[in-house]
Amino acid sequence: MPKPDPVRLEIFKNLYQFIAEQMGIVLQNTAASVNIKERLDFSCAIFDASGALVANAPHIPVHLGSMSASVTSLINHVQGEFKPGDVYLSNNPYNGGTHLPDVTVITPVFPRRGGSRREASTKAYRYAYPLGRTAPTNPIFYVASRGHQADIGGITPGSMPPHSTKIAEEGILFDNFLLVGEGNFRENAVKEILTNHVYPARNIPQNLADFKAQVAANHRGVTELLNMVANYGLETVQAYMQFVQDNAELAIKGAISTLKDGQFSYAMDNGAEINIKVTIDRDQLRAVIDFTGTSPQQASNFNAPAAVTQAAVLYVFRTLVADPIPLNAGCLKPLEMIIPEGCMLNPTYPAAVVAGNVETSQTIVDALYGALGIMAASQGTMNNLTFGNDRYQYYETICGGSGAGNGFNGTDAVQTHMTNSLLTDPEVLESRYPVLLESFGIRQGSQGKGKYFGGNGVVRQVRFLESMTAGILSSHRVVPPFGLNGGEAGELGNNYVVRQDQSIEVLGSTATVEMQPGDTFVIETPGGGGWGEAFRD
Repeated sequence: MPKPDPVRLEIFKNLYQFIAEQMGIVLQNTAASVNIKERLDFSCAIFDASGALVANAPHIPVHLGSMSASVTSLINHVQGEFKPGDVYLSNNPYNGGTHLPDVTVITPVFPRRGGSRREASTKAYRYAYPLGRTAPTNPIFYVASRGHQADIGGITPGSMPPHSTKIAEEGILFDNFLLVGEGNFRENAVKEILTNHVYPARNIPQNLADFKAQVAANHRGVTELLNMVANYGLETVQAYMQFVQDNAELAIKGAISTLKDGQFSYAMDNGAEINIKVTIDRDQLRAVIDFTGTSPQQASNFNAPAAVTQAAVLYVFRTLVADPIPLNAGCLKPLEMIIPEGCMLNPTYPAAVVAGNVETSQTIVDALYGALGIMAASQGTMNNLTFGNDRYQYYETICGGSGAGNGFNGTDAVQTHMTNSLLTDPEVLESRYPVLLESFGIRQGSQGKGKYFGGNGVVRQVRFLESMTAGILSSHRVVPPFGLNGGEAGELGNNYVVRQDQSIEVLGSTATVEMQPGDTFVIETPGGGGWGEAFRD
């Protein structure tokens, strides 16, 4: 294969990312739920013909590092029977999914076919192949968008049950479901699945609207990719997809060359433990990340699907690269992961996984940074708050403190690591739901001290105006976020309810509670760990 032209490599790298960004803009503009439209809890990406990730927009890390597994699962499932106009839907945690609310819509991309010679002569509609030649019938690319549904069924509104023990309790599972068949949206078939479940979805019109928004986002990706093919030719577009992946591989190898072997064990609030051993092969510029010794599959929902574990590792190594490369399959090539089957980071069906995506993934990241000696623990949780009833369903992740490292302090009140979503604007939150945001501010003094301080967490207080079920899925209410190299740990988080009569109900790391009008849910998020021993007088 010829070497890439450096200028063209930069152009194509940015073009691929631009397409994913355009998909995200369409999804945000057309979605119905606050979760996707306001909080931006979604991700978009493009993939090559084999299903390998080529480029993504800077959306949600836990989505982006795992979506390729969903695409390759679909390719293996369909086995060449794709048709133009088909779109598939999947959220199966055992086939590349994260947890059930994260629903992935996947669209195969075929070369433009049919139409008149006049159409073929225009720039926008030129064939990928010259007239008179037969275009291939297999997809030449794939595009995908993953959006967190506000509710997909399950035992609690919002589909983030704190105490689920099996996957069916967390919602409805779609496994490579044909959502659009040759251009026809299969609305009745989708409705039937969303309805006929032991724990059905609570807001099916909103589900359908968000699915259609994802289809529209994918359509934008298809259009832009085919425009690239029209401009540059299929062979060139596909060649530079490989070049972009090769460039990412070289960048990760460069980062690996600066690392040392390391090992780290990190306990969670529920007593489960994640063990990581990192071995650096300097001759081959490869890293082996071995999770042997990690706790077995849990009876709780803190099991992280293997795709989530991969996403966490991929995220860490991507952050070690200063160059603006897109996260893609090339980043994985120098990495070998050993994840024993049946441990909590590679569970088997029907394990519950809803907290594995949002909480255990954060622990993996912090443990890996600890093993590499790079930075102290962040808040290590997404502080997942859900509330709702038959009419309303809402979910948010709440920011906290990030960890400090050699030469830098942590940051106050920031979404850390595997989440990158926003908090809903107070005006939108209070206009769409019967709640009042009583206060939201920095939790001063919650950071871990050291030569470099960790970031502070926050305090968020939500008062309810109607009766609703609320749930909290969080971590570091028992085990503090660790400091590194002599730095102090960050402060523990706290969850509690202030009842209308001013009595206080203290909650654990995970809890489900019935809220009555006038009750206030309070979340105090953890601070990040400090790095290095503090200077002393």
